[in-house]
Amino acid sequence: MSAAPWPLRLWFGGSRALPRMAEIALARRVHRGQNSAPARLSERLGRATLDRPQGPLVWINAASVGEVASIADLARDLMAEGFTVLVTTTTTTGGARARRIEGALHQYQPLDTARATRAFLDHWRPDLACFVEGDLWPRLLAETGARDVPLALLNARPSKSRARAPRLNAALLSRFDLVTAQSEAVRAEILSLGLDPARVLAPGDLKSAASPLPADPARLALLEADLAGAPLWAAVSTHAEDEREVIAAHLAARAAQPGLRLILAPRHPDRAPMVEHALREAGFGVARGERPGDAEVWLVDRMGETGAIFRLAPLVFLGGSFGPQGGHNPWEAATLGAALLHGPRVSNAAGAYATLDETGAAREVADGAALGHAIAALIGTPEIDAMRAAARKIMADRGQARPATLEALRALMTARLAPGHTSSKAAP
Repeated sequence: MSAAPWPLRLWFGGSRALPRMAEIALARRVHRGQNSAPARLSERLGRATLDRPQGPLVWINAASVGEVASIADLARDLMAEGFTVLVTTTTTTGGARARRIEGALHQYQPLDTARATRAFLDHWRPDLACFVEGDLWPRLLAETGARDVPLALLNARPSKSRARAPRLNAALLSRFDLVTAQSEAVRAEILSLGLDPARVLAPGDLKSAASPLPADPARLALLEADLAGAPLWAAVSTHAEDEREVIAAHLAARAAQPGLRLILAPRHPDRAPMVEHALREAGFGVARGERPGDAEVWLVDRMGETGAIFRLAPLVFLGGSFGPQGGHNPWEAATLGAALLHGPRVSNAAGAYATLDETGAAREVADGAALGHAIAALIGTPEIDAMRAAARKIMADRGQARPATLEALRALMTARLAPGHTSSKAAP
């Protein structure tokens, strides 16, 4: 590793030399921080809790909910072609989403240490390893590549770190046999690091090509009955920085929209007690759980409800856009015809938001005051109907990213499984 940038050399040295007791302590801390099931702590140390099925296996490493959502359909495509698919996540919310992909296996991502990654790879023996968007762990990449497993980075998004640390990013990205980028602009960003253009494709954003989120029709009917045609908006995938503005916005908007109701779905449902306290402090009636009843605010405290929410609420504010998170996937809401509002901090999906803004399907708001004004001005007007129609139209024109990505992965798998294939990569 002498030619590698010094941060990588330092990481490889530390991840090899970490004492076992320190590794166990770190695994416990990481696992506890994600509120994971204690019985699955061993997965952080690379010890599998599932058997490896016979036959070719595709491993997809997807950090959390957004990344898992972007590859769910692709995972189903791969399984339909006869591959076993293993999805690893770092978060429990991502794990819950991964376990909803029927037929896929789920494990938690091992620590990026020599022992953990080697134990993981010894057990699972993947025939193809896919990393989603930008969650790149040096040891995991190096150990996988050393076994001559083809590496693919899927749905690469814009990243300021590529300009800030070009040598480090070039060293990590050069390990990949295939990189698919969300846009031509991202492809150009990656090529500027010196990667082979033949290995970097721009098929489009997988998130924009995903199937609509599901919702149970019977449950949807019950929720519609509870909400009873009241003026309604939703704030989805929110964080603390968003919720302060959402509360201010709702207080302002309900003065202009009598009977206005809000569905609030935090990005991390385990934060619901804190959010409920803030809502009650602001004077709102709050319902938590499966049904909103007649409460002014329905606080959603479990996963799997966004498909219903995007069908119920004509106007949706997407969180992660007032704080440092960089914005969350807007395509899921747009696919279901929701008009979108978002804050100014959406660097993680800048191209997607720009497209939706330019076509009139979405609008940027600067703060809670602007959000409240937009809600009051839009609900119940022809303007919101035009935004929703624009969202449906743009989504009808998308969808090539998935088949193009699948075709590129097929080519990698064909080479991997070809008779006489031998390893050519060195260990880290």
